Amino acid sequence: MLNWSRNRPDTTNAPADLGGQAAKGGGIASAGPLIEKPKKAKLALALGGGAARGWAHIGVLRAIEEAGLDVGMVAGTSIGALVGGCYLAGKLDELEEFARSLTMRRIAALLDLTIGGAGLLGGMRLTKRMQEHLQGIMVEDLDRPFVAVATELNSGHEVWISSGSLITALRASYALPGIFEPVKCNNRTLVDGALVNPVPTSVCRAYEQPLVVAVNLNYEIFGRSAVVKHSAGEHLTGEERMGRAASRGGVTGTMVQAFNIIQERISRARLAGDPPDLALHPRLSDIGLSEFHRAGEAIDRGYEETMAQIAALKRMQDVFAR
Repeated sequence: MLNWSRNRPDTTNAPADLGGQAAKGGGIASAGPLIEKPKKAKLALALGGGAARGWAHIGVLRAIEEAGLDVGMVAGTSIGALVGGCYLAGKLDELEEFARSLTMRRIAALLDLTIGGAGLLGGMRLTKRMQEHLQGIMVEDLDRPFVAVATELNSGHEVWISSGSLITALRASYALPGIFEPVKCNNRTLVDGALVNPVPTSVCRAYEQPLVVAVNLNYEIFGRSAVVKHSAGEHLTGEERMGRAASRGGVTGTMVQAFNIIQERISRARLAGDPPDLALHPRLSDIGLSEFHRAGEAIDRGYEETMAQIAALKRMQDVFAR
C-alpha cells in the first residue's frame, strides 16, 4: 500500500506571516492573509448486502484508503454492516485475514446447526469469533457515524441501529431468515436488513451527507427484464416434480435463491427512488451467496471496481467541496 503521507509537504514549521518574512528580505511589504482551500466532501458509504459477495466491500475500502479519500460515515446492510462496522472499529485487517483464511472445511466448523429453532444456524460460533476483536465496542463510540440496517420481524419495520453493542448490531443486520436465528434486541425481534433496504443510501441521505457512494453487490445477478411471458407446459406427476426439485439444490438452495431475487428487486426499486451520487458495481455474478471461501476473488474485484472509479470520486469531491 502506498504511503501517501510521504508525498505531503511538511507545513508544521511554516511561518504564519508570509508578509513579514518577505518584508525582512526587502520584497513585497505584505502578501496578505493565506486563503484556505475549501474542504473536500467526505464519502458517505452505503454498503449493500449480498452474503459471500460482501467480501468485495473489503476491497472497496482498501482502494478508498489507498487513494487517500476520507470517509465521513458508513451505513451497512447485512454483510455490508459487518464489513463497515469492522472498518470503523479499526479491525479491517483482522476481518480480511479471517475472510482469506476460509476454506470449505473451516466454514463447516463455524456453522452450529440447530434443531427446532427459528433458523438452521445458531450463529454463536461466529459471535465468539467477533467477540475476540469487537467485545465491549459500542456503536456510538466509533470515530464516525455508523448505522446497521435490520428488519423487525413482527412488524416489517426498517430498523436503523446507531447505538448500543456493535456485535449485536452486526448480528441483527445479517440474520438471514431461515438461516440464522433472529436476534432479540430491546424487545424487538430483528432479522436481515436486506429484506427492506439492501443498499442503504437513504440512511446516508437522512444523515445529510453531501456525497453518497453506494456499493451494490447484486447489479449483475439477474436480467433487467421485469416480466416474461411463458407457457404453463405439460402437467408433471408427483415423482417427476420431486426429481426436478432435487436437481436444483433442495430446500436451502431454493430459499437462498428466493432471497437473492427479493434483494435484487428491492435494491432496484429503492435505488431508483433514492439514487446515490455514485454507485459501484463489482462484477460478482459468478460468486454464489454461500461461497464464502472465495473471499480473495471478491476482495480483488471490489478493489478493481473502486480503483476504476477513483478519478470520478475525486472529481465529485471537488464538486461538493465546501
